[in-house]
Amino acid sequence: MSWQHVRISRFGGPEVLELAEESTIPNPGPGEVRIKVLAAGTGFTDSFIRRGRYPDFKGPLPFTPGYELVGVVEKAGSGVVAPREGQIVADLCVVGGYAQYAIRPARFLVPVPDGVDMAEAVCIPLAYLTAFQMLTRYRRLIPGETILVIGASGSVGTAMLDLARHFGLKAIGTCSATNFAAVERFGATAIDYRAGDFVASVRKLTESRLGGAGVDAAFDAIGGSHFDRSFACLAPGGTLIGYGSQTMAIGHESIIAAGLGLARLKLWGALSFLFRGRRALWYSITDRRLSHPEDFRADMAALFELLRNGAIHPVVTGREPLAAAKNVHARIDAGGLGGKIVLLPWPASQLVA
Repeated sequence: MSWQHVRISRFGGPEVLELAEESTIPNPGPGEVRIKVLAAGTGFTDSFIRRGRYPDFKGPLPFTPGYELVGVVEKAGSGVVAPREGQIVADLCVVGGYAQYAIRPARFLVPVPDGVDMAEAVCIPLAYLTAFQMLTRYRRLIPGETILVIGASGSVGTAMLDLARHFGLKAIGTCSATNFAAVERFGATAIDYRAGDFVASVRKLTESRLGGAGVDAAFDAIGGSHFDRSFACLAPGGTLIGYGSQTMAIGHESIIAAGLGLARLKLWGALSFLFRGRRALWYSITDRRLSHPEDFRADMAALFELLRNGAIHPVVTGREPLAAAKNVHARIDAGGLGGKIVLLPWPASQLVA
């Protein structure tokens, strides 16, 4: 039986994504399972990897992209006790998701509860887990406090706003004017970052805050020199969490500028007493999973429970076949999706219960 996957043989733009067909279905090795992929998430991180600029993946080529997947365990290799065959699971795979089949280590797989939409479920492993861990593991916020989300109309941004609403937080999000609706649907205040100095806008919106203007926490994936502006938005005692280097990813800043941005975070974190208690941290989901695997599984399970109960509402802006991967990446590169496009590798007629 033949099967399909998306392949990248050279780094570059969306044109490097090609649909490939294989004649033999792979078998799992010891400690692995074969997953029939039901949904593959797409996002800016996939674009980052496709360009060859992602620090945690540089090849080898060719490879199949796809940072996150949800699927059914079809076959287990030797030594695998869980998950069981026939169980639906999710994985943060970094690469390999844009495929009809994936071979994955069993130890990282997290069960997906019955009754949830697969396209919504695949929003959890990267976007929602990133947002959830930054909101709960790095700076515990109390209801009524205010956060600033940079790039609030993206997949992590909308996840952050959704969770902020669930936790009773006030949120301010930067985006383009065309994406105000995507931000305001969560009850957040939208700021057009192209219209002027968003730092001044944030401080004006928070000028009545007891203890001084500014936000209690800011979340910035732009990186580099942009961290300076996000840090300037903090109230006394506030925290900036950096979790990306988008300007470096798209070539607008050099790797040296990105490194200087990280150095600033470390400086602000070490010398917070000089900045009225303001501090900064760096978050990496892949590093966090390796260093705290028990948190990864527990937090994913908690998010799937929130999804099952209808407490959170991932924004799926499109459901496309694998053959549409080039077009999807072109849309990702253009920005302003207001959520996540999900690839559905199988026609409905070939899905199993």
